[in-house]
Amino acid sequence: MDGDFRTEFTRQPAGLKHRPALVLNADYRPLSYYPLSLWPWQDAIKAKWLDRVDIVAEYDDYVHSPTMALKIPSVVVLKDFVKPQKRVAFTRFNLFLRDEFRCQYCGTRGDLTFDHVVPRASGGVTSWQNVVAACSPCNLRKGSKALHQTGLHLRKPPRQPGAEELRNMGRKFPPNHLHDSWMDFLYWDAELQP
Repeated sequence: MDGDFRTEFTRQPAGLKHRPALVLNADYRPLSYYPLSLWPWQDAIKAKWLDRVDIVAEYDDYVHSPTMALKIPSVVVLKDFVKPQKRVAFTRFNLFLRDEFRCQYCGTRGDLTFDHVVPRASGGVTSWQNVVAACSPCNLRKGSKALHQTGLHLRKPPRQPGAEELRNMGRKFPPNHLHDSWMDFLYWDAELQP
């Protein structure tokens, strides 16, 4: 009896939880690029079981039930088209994405905050047209002064981005891990280099 008693209740190897599935819309484009539309493998299998997705590519690993073995999906495509959002939310993340995660004064990457081009103290509003990504040194240098008083110059004028523009911008910043089976679906409509 002691030899048959189970003492570990977690599934080994733990790597199975690290097999996300890339989720494509019915037009075979990712639902989002940044963050990349990924589901845990369990959700992908459940969606297939409920006949909501088709499996396009699979990992070499299997999951087992008492009666069957299934390859873990690596790419799934929705059967019903999900209409992309047209409106872009004004969030810190989307602002940094619009500005390509660069300070709009000096161009550096890294410790970013945001800055009001026309300072709030001078009547500037918090909007797409007045807020830019800025590194801490540039933000401190500018303070609550007008841009022309600081000697700083904007790399590009701030404006509200379109939803498609932000989706395309997200393609420039892939996640740390991209599975080989995802590549054709992430960049299939990218312009080819001669």
